Amino acid sequence: MSRNVTDLQPWECLMKRIVWRQLGDIRDKKILDFGSGIGVTANYLAEHNDVTAIEPDKDSVKERWTENHYTQIIGSIEELHKFDNDTFDVIICHNVLEYATDREYIIKEFERILKSDGKISIVKHNRAGRVMQMVVLLNDFEHAYRLLDGNDGMASKYGAIHYYEDTDIEKWCPELTITKTLGMRTFWDMQQNQEIHKDADWQDKMVEIEMRVSDMDGYKDIAFFHHLMIEKR
Repeated sequence: MSRNVTDLQPWECLMKRIVWRQLGDIRDKKILDFGSGIGVTANYLAEHNDVTAIEPDKDSVKERWTENHYTQIIGSIEELHKFDNDTFDVIICHNVLEYATDREYIIKEFERILKSDGKISIVKHNRAGRVMQMVVLLNDFEHAYRLLDGNDGMASKYGAIHYYEDTDIEKWCPELTITKTLGMRTFWDMQQNQEIHKDADWQDKMVEIEMRVSDMDGYKDIAFFHHLMIEKR
């Protein structure tokens, strides 16, 4: 069965379209997708690249997208130390570290297995955006205050969201530097008409305006997610 990104739920379809645009055209690279889920991004990148995907959840792997060939590994952190130094040109880690306990170890392993001219793409929750979501969309003031006090959040599917700051990446591994921070989901969650989310023309317009503001101060400060572009120093 051939699948397309438009087959996903609207929120996930928009996330993928935006993050892929932000990544740019990647070809002929050796890529690691750590925490690959059902393999939508791994499958997308595998059209023009050599991709290895790691995912601990066996059920997700059973449902993975396989229109393009890539290597799928069922496992987690323990798989990272099996790779040689300087193995990958690009490492993808999207919406993963919030749910991991050994984040510092993971980041240091990323640096070790990344080539000297390689890049890391990390998508993470942005606390300020989450606070705004709690107050404006969900009227959950108690949750908003807990987040403002530095406490964790909660995701319905994955459990506790262990927030961390963008700059923690460089603290955990000084050999890495964040070269760009982009915002994601600045606007579209504010539109509460769920039916319009399914409209293809609306989605196209939303992607374009999200891309327009993704690298603008102010807008990315309150985006629900941040996309970090990272390189070795």
